[in-house]
Amino acid sequence: MSNNVKNKRIDKINYYLDIAEAVSERGTCLRKNFGCIIVKNDEIIATGYTGAPRGRKNCIDLGYCTKKEKFPDIHHGGYDACRSVHAEQNAMLSVARRDMIDSTMYLVGKRVDTKEYEPGANSCQMCRKMIINAGIKELIVRGKDKKEYMKVDVKDWINKDDLLEGKNTY
Repeated sequence: MSNNVKNKRIDKINYYLDIAEAVSERGTCLRKNFGCIIVKNDEIIATGYTGAPRGRKNCIDLGYCTKKEKFPDIHHGGYDACRSVHAEQNAMLSVARRDMIDSTMYLVGKRVDTKEYEPGANSCQMCRKMIINAGIKELIVRGKDKKEYMKVDVKDWINKDDLLEGKNTY
């Protein structure tokens, strides 16, 4: 191999985001699917994707979205009507808190209808609270394409509480 050949090795962040994207392909939501991995000391310690609780029928099995069916006018929120457990929650359920302290969470979301990345994807308030309590230090979310991503320092969620400012994050 020539010394003039540039190294085409993928950077570590996109490597992990690509794995989270592959995990999202197991998702069972009819609207959008997210995949998540938790990494500590350069080792994947958990994965999670969007789907109904174990043993319950998924929306893809039912053939319809329960949230759209029961609450058609709710566009943001309405989690009580949604069958899915979020990818972040499923990942965190798979590992002990002591193992998540100071880890990094990677998150990728795609729309089912267009296969495009979910614009402005981020964790909802419930997931944020769980991520804070899990001791995860950083969230990295894929942006509008394979090269764009956003880094979130979880301490920022602690220091700037959107709920106290009356902001809905989802």
